[in-house]
Amino acid sequence: MQTFSNMQRSIPNQKPVTPLLYIIFFVIYSSLSSVYIVLPPLLAVLFVLYSDAIKKDNFLLMMFISFCLVIFEANKGYPIFSSIIYFTLVYKFIIPKIIKNFSCNSCVKISYVLLAYVGYYLFLMIIAKIFLLPQPNFDYYVIYYVIIEFLFVSLL
Repeated sequence: MQTFSNMQRSIPNQKPVTPLLYIIFFVIYSSLSSVYIVLPPLLAVLFVLYSDAIKKDNFLLMMFISFCLVIFEANKGYPIFSSIIYFTLVYKFIIPKIIKNFSCNSCVKISYVLLAYVGYYLFLMIIAKIFLLPQPNFDYYVIYYVIIEFLFVSLL
């Protein structure tokens, strides 16, 4: 039987609770963004964070971001795990070529945002054609979302 002192974690092994707080914040924000259309869905921010988690090989952070992406898909009515599959394919095949060909950091960041929105929309169109699903709607708010999220991504 373990005593209370044996059950405590040592100081170096303690993980902060902040990722859980970020998930709670994202769930609330995502619900608000589905009601108020002027709030961007933060898809590009999640893409940058997902790419960063893959690059750093941080499995726990990748699972948290994947959970947020599933929440995004559920709120928007997209197929489950489609954003995770798309982001993984883009990170493995397209992002290395973009980083290799562009030398300016702003160009890379705007390509992240455009790939997150326009590329994901095209990916959903392909999935809809293959599996005979309803086509996703393309709103002109996407232009607004790209501009706002480029500002957010440039701060990361």
